Amino acid sequence: MGQFRLLCFFFLCLVGYGGLAKGVLGMATNWGLQSTQPLPPKIVVRLLKDNGFDKVKLFEADPQALKALGKSGIQVMVGIPNDMLASLASSASNAEAWVQQNVSNPISKYGTDIRLVAVANEPFLQDYKDQFVQTTLPALQNIQAALTKVGLAKQVKVTIPLNADVYQTDSGLPSGGTFRADINDLVLKIIKFLQDNGGPITINIYPFLSLQSDPNFPKEFAFFNNTASPVVDGSITYTNVYDANFDTLIAALEKNGFAQMPVIIGEVGWPTDGDPNANIDNARRFNQGLLNRIIQGQGTPKRRTPPDVYLFSLIDEDNKSVAPGNFERHWGIFNYDGTIKYPLDMGNGKALVPAKNVKYLAKQWCVLSPSASTADPNVLAQSISYACQYADCTSLGYGSSCGNLDAQRNASYAFNAYYQTMNQTRESCSFNNLAVVTTSDPSQPPCRFEIMIDTGEQSSSSESSVARVKGLVTALMALALALLVCGVHW
Repeated sequence: MGQFRLLCFFFLCLVGYGGLAKGVLGMATNWGLQSTQPLPPKIVVRLLKDNGFDKVKLFEADPQALKALGKSGIQVMVGIPNDMLASLASSASNAEAWVQQNVSNPISKYGTDIRLVAVANEPFLQDYKDQFVQTTLPALQNIQAALTKVGLAKQVKVTIPLNADVYQTDSGLPSGGTFRADINDLVLKIIKFLQDNGGPITINIYPFLSLQSDPNFPKEFAFFNNTASPVVDGSITYTNVYDANFDTLIAALEKNGFAQMPVIIGEVGWPTDGDPNANIDNARRFNQGLLNRIIQGQGTPKRRTPPDVYLFSLIDEDNKSVAPGNFERHWGIFNYDGTIKYPLDMGNGKALVPAKNVKYLAKQWCVLSPSASTADPNVLAQSISYACQYADCTSLGYGSSCGNLDAQRNASYAFNAYYQTMNQTRESCSFNNLAVVTTSDPSQPPCRFEIMIDTGEQSSSSESSVARVKGLVTALMALALALLVCGVHW
């Protein structure tokens, strides 16, 4: 009887700790903040928790995001943008000030569980032409020293997210992996420094970019279905580029004496728009295959134990640079407003859960007026160009979700994108009297004419109160059931 009551007590403990009752496996993701109308941080944190994400990477130390993550049970990797490297490298006091403001304060004030500081983001990309070669390691060293000075070095580790172009293979096989000759010595110094201080190396892997940049890349090799022609490397057979890419890094580490170096995959995912290969079907196929590996604890041929994998990304970002391509604004598994793009099994049959309590602007759109004069096509073209200069028109590109619109709807899409970005102000739907506001949704699937988020109050206090009452009732019912099962009478 004593053992039975002990089991009942354990059951009550599980009921009391909501995080264990949902049966959600741990996941990691990136939370980008480059949006014109971002979701409020509290709603995003709820979105993360509802979908089982227990680790998140921020590309910058956003104060409101760090505050909202406080006492959430979510472990945080907070990033330092490349444009801060020179300042942090040149001054230890600058690094100390950054750590105080963006690590020490959120931990002590809000209980934010910061575990990693990501110094820089892909600083050795060949496109950067050595811009950050001189400042990355000194900035890393100064941040580490600052963490040590405030007594956080055991709790918070440093890392540097690197693009996969820092390593290569001359043989075309993973076993031939070496670090890029121009940065080999620097990368080895960084890895040694990370190892000495207990930090991992972080690498970003993008099978989508392999497919997008090379018309001869075998499409099936980008996915996890084992349907691609295999690549045989000695005793190992590779059927996807994800494994081959990761093991190329492992081979380079092994050759340089870092066989046990911990590795994190900081970014991996698939976009849904902005390129012919960026679509819902491909994104769902890739990300579900990736999630299945994470859920099953599957590693790669050279590293059977899987690393932490940060899915890229949680939410679309309509203000992100499109220098690499229009697809850059469409990596999210959720739309800009936290609605679900496509179904995913997050483990144990659990489906994605959309964001809650999101408030939108009025249900109205800005479109090309039916009576608009298009006698001068230059006026219309200039108006569209102006709209797309300040709003996101990447879905209008070739092979994208809105790429097949006729001329009138093309103009309407651009006008509406601007109108929504400007919070539906009256003057933002004029365009030389070519535009008019309508309450009829002009969307033409798969092309969506969006209505933007109202960035004011997102949920009323009454809604919050109702949620709290529902939670209390559920907890009391579970408690009563547990007491009944355990033979405890009122």
